[in-house]
Amino acid sequence: MSVTLAHVNANFEREPMVRPFGFKGGYMSEIWQAIAGLQSSSGERAAAVSAQSVLWSDAELFARTSEAAGNSLMFAMTEFALRRAQGMTFETPFDLLDRLLPEVHEYGKAITCKPDLRLTFALNALVGVDAAAWVLYARENGFTSFDEMVPARYRGALSHRHGCVACIPLMAYAIPLTEIVQHVEDGFFFLKVKIGSDPDKDGDREKMLRWDMARVEAIHKAIGQRETPYTQNGKIPYYFDANGRYDSKDRLQRFLDHCRKIGAFEQIAIIEEPFPEEYTVPVGDLGVRIAADESAHCDHDVAQRIGLGYGAIALKPIAKTLSMTLRIADVAQRAGIPMFCADLTVGPLQVDWNKTVAARLAPLPGMTIGVVETNGHQNYAHWPAMQSYHPAAGAPWTQVQRGCFRLDERFFAESGGILQDAAHYLDLVFAKR
Repeated sequence: MSVTLAHVNANFEREPMVRPFGFKGGYMSEIWQAIAGLQSSSGERAAAVSAQSVLWSDAELFARTSEAAGNSLMFAMTEFALRRAQGMTFETPFDLLDRLLPEVHEYGKAITCKPDLRLTFALNALVGVDAAAWVLYARENGFTSFDEMVPARYRGALSHRHGCVACIPLMAYAIPLTEIVQHVEDGFFFLKVKIGSDPDKDGDREKMLRWDMARVEAIHKAIGQRETPYTQNGKIPYYFDANGRYDSKDRLQRFLDHCRKIGAFEQIAIIEEPFPEEYTVPVGDLGVRIAADESAHCDHDVAQRIGLGYGAIALKPIAKTLSMTLRIADVAQRAGIPMFCADLTVGPLQVDWNKTVAARLAPLPGMTIGVVETNGHQNYAHWPAMQSYHPAAGAPWTQVQRGCFRLDERFFAESGGILQDAAHYLDLVFAKR
């Protein structure tokens, strides 16, 4: 059944961080939660929240504007998308994204005065619009679960059903070693570590490399000998994320050589986005699994990265829209490339959009369970309040238990709560009835 959009609205909330949140050589102090509201001609309403990340989606734009200005530009693109969507009719949310994405991207280039604005910036701006469209699509067609909602073509990549999914916390630049050790003591066992720091803020890549070497060596000495039952070798896996900060294959090789020297190399599960996306060199000979994230803007980019030897794909329905994520997953699955869900430091409800996908992906090589990255609990100052906005607040699957999310039948039956109304966000874009 087609859906016609009769009314739209947008709003946002500013959520501060516990501490400056560092990656890509920069730091964020807050994350704007953008809310997109859609109402169909039949009267059905949906409101979806998305976390804006200017630094992740276009670090160059983040560096040349104030933090608030960058967020304002992305929110303006969300607003533009909603106004363009009003009056449109779509058969599936894929159709709506295909119509909106080119226009929103061009609009973004114009208002940022940046003709090379990254496509991920536009996708990030469209996450809430796309999610709300999926909720309306499900309601208009009588789908009551995520599995029913996803078109048959895309179900092949989502055929697993994990009862347990590892929660991957993020160890950003500013996270002290004592806190990393405490996470392991608390049961977390799959750690995402940000590398690529700019310690003196001067762009010196040699200083970056030395900082990364020292950071990884300190972490490995502190936790490298810990054991876990969730990996085939029984060791804690490392997930290093460079966010494109390494400028050459040679420099990355020196980092890997150091990892070998200190005995950490065999525990590297993934190195994500070591190079800038324009640095298109083969990576299949590095001896570790290289994952594509922000360079894989869309399904066409994923195919190109796979051709370069990338051995994993980070899925981000919370950053690139569910529609684009399903297309990306389809390409990766048909090529036999492993996938996992990575975070954008999103709120609790978006965690379950990610978790709903992660629960259905094949395990990463070397893992015995599924994985999903989530670091909002580490970084948002008002995390407990944000948890209360979740329509399934307090449900067992929303709580981490010894480093894992335990997913019961209710989780799958209720699709993690993502198709239910979150009253807090609904009230921000629609007048109370």
